[in-house]
Amino acid sequence: MAQGASPLGPDSLTWKYFGDVRTGKLGVWIGAIQNMYPELGAGVEDHSILLREPLQRVARSVYPIMGVVYDGDRAASTGAQIRGYHATIKGTDAEGRRYHALNPETFYWAHATFFMLIIKTAEYFCGGLTEAEKRQLFDEHVQWYRMYGMSMRPVPESWDAFCEYWDRKCREELEINRATLDIFSIRIPKPWFVMMPTPLWDQLFRPMVGAQRWIAAGVFDPVVRERAGMRWTPGDEILLRLFGKMVQLAFTAVPDEVRLHPRAVAAYRRAEGKLPADAPLVEAPAFMGPPRDRRGLPMHYVPSRKTLLDRAGSLVHTTFSLAALRPARGRVKAA
Repeated sequence: MAQGASPLGPDSLTWKYFGDVRTGKLGVWIGAIQNMYPELGAGVEDHSILLREPLQRVARSVYPIMGVVYDGDRAASTGAQIRGYHATIKGTDAEGRRYHALNPETFYWAHATFFMLIIKTAEYFCGGLTEAEKRQLFDEHVQWYRMYGMSMRPVPESWDAFCEYWDRKCREELEINRATLDIFSIRIPKPWFVMMPTPLWDQLFRPMVGAQRWIAAGVFDPVVRERAGMRWTPGDEILLRLFGKMVQLAFTAVPDEVRLHPRAVAAYRRAEGKLPADAPLVEAPAFMGPPRDRRGLPMHYVPSRKTLLDRAGSLVHTTFSLAALRPARGRVKAA
């Protein structure tokens, strides 16, 4: 663990928001904004199998990513695990530019988009944030980033400096590349383990991706939206804000057990003493693992095997998380 680094805990705003299922509404946004960074987009084009199995790829990756926030004393180990997945992702892009996923600027950009995912989800779907809360979340994102053991050189010194950093990246460095266009046009193939007719599956996920593309257009900074050739009107903005308010109101009845990702739920239970502090970390369901021909590659997280009951529960959570829809029941009300 980096000197002076300590993991985030249940008193943090990051714990409250990062594992919230509502972040799933910005799936197209975060996929596109990450890939617009030239080095990151090149790595995705050359090494990712996202288009081959997007549902499984996203679902399993979320578990260790959540762990860097929610794994407590094990968060730095989870961060090192993620760092290791990126060690062999390198090459030269179509423009002759060399790239490496562990370039500090590239690695931090990915982290910055996760931080902004929290900011934008809270702004549009959770009732908004005060200026003090944004500054607190910025400080927490620095603490969170230390868990990766990466160079802190690219990290802005303050929330104000971060806003300048984000604006500069959007204006000067982001580009519409092949990896970005693939996100905009992505199709979710029906996984082999889903017992549902393919036409019904397509009817479920095609509108969802279209809705996320519309949300992404509204959430993009105007300069990025213009570069992507997306149309956005004052009427669209009103509709998005009204939709966000409806989502916020609907989630007042959703307890944390269904609002949060399983890795986050387990973390709260450990913090409350309902689970042992050293309880095994929640892993992705084994059937969400990478294809057999890819499992020996160091860039892939391969989840451990689980019981049939665990598999069923994880599948339900994953499906509704990606659709950003959950049933309401229970104990703790969301913000």
